[in-house]
Amino acid sequence: MKPVQLYTAGTPNGQKVSIMLEEIKAVNPSFEYETHAIDMGKNQQKEDWFLKMNPNGRIPTILDPNNTATHAEGFPVMESLAIMLYLEKKYDDEHVFSWPSSDPKADNFRNQVLQWCSWQMAGQGPMQGQANHFRMQATGDSKNVVPYGIKRYHDETVRLYQVLEAGLEGRDYLVGDGKGKYSLADMLTFPWALWYRFAGIKHEEVGPNVKAWIDRIKARPAVQKGLRVPTESELLKNLDDPNWMPPMPEI
Repeated sequence: MKPVQLYTAGTPNGQKVSIMLEEIKAVNPSFEYETHAIDMGKNQQKEDWFLKMNPNGRIPTILDPNNTATHAEGFPVMESLAIMLYLEKKYDDEHVFSWPSSDPKADNFRNQVLQWCSWQMAGQGPMQGQANHFRMQATGDSKNVVPYGIKRYHDETVRLYQVLEAGLEGRDYLVGDGKGKYSLADMLTFPWALWYRFAGIKHEEVGPNVKAWIDRIKARPAVQKGLRVPTESELLKNLDDPNWMPPMPEI
């Protein structure tokens, strides 16, 4: 088996995929991947060689040299959700992070996973990203304070964490029988939740179920490794201090 090629940077979207790759590697000794760090400050993701794999010019992207059915050099996959669904189908043979078709509940659980993944891709990620954007604009050199934008995206992000809090009531993980089973729904949602304070969301604005879930997932060895791909983030070290908060705008 040839190593899957990962093109990424140390962002929540990048960490979704690196976490999953590490989780697969932990349960499948024959699986390997190689990391190519993308310098977004230099717009490497907009260079022609990258755009051939990912016309959208975004990280993460993978190239799977083990799949040459349609591309001689390997099959390229863009968009974090599509990448993770692809990896699950191709490399989670034992259904460690999914459910086999022999399980009569499998289709329902898969649909629930897709529901939470859609929630993350359409809600948590974009709204939290915008909350962080308007906060940074207001605290940077430009001092471009847009009170409506700051409040609108902050409040919507807080609401979304209330949704996640309700989804985790009485559960360890988002989908599955009983307290749930660690799945794509958790891997995809976790990195953004881990970074919530960088968007200006206060510690007290996130509920106890979400905080316990973050700690539970963060403790996984594969997650710890995935968070250090392509390199360990200096920013993430601040999260070890529960009292730390980024600069906040005055509005």
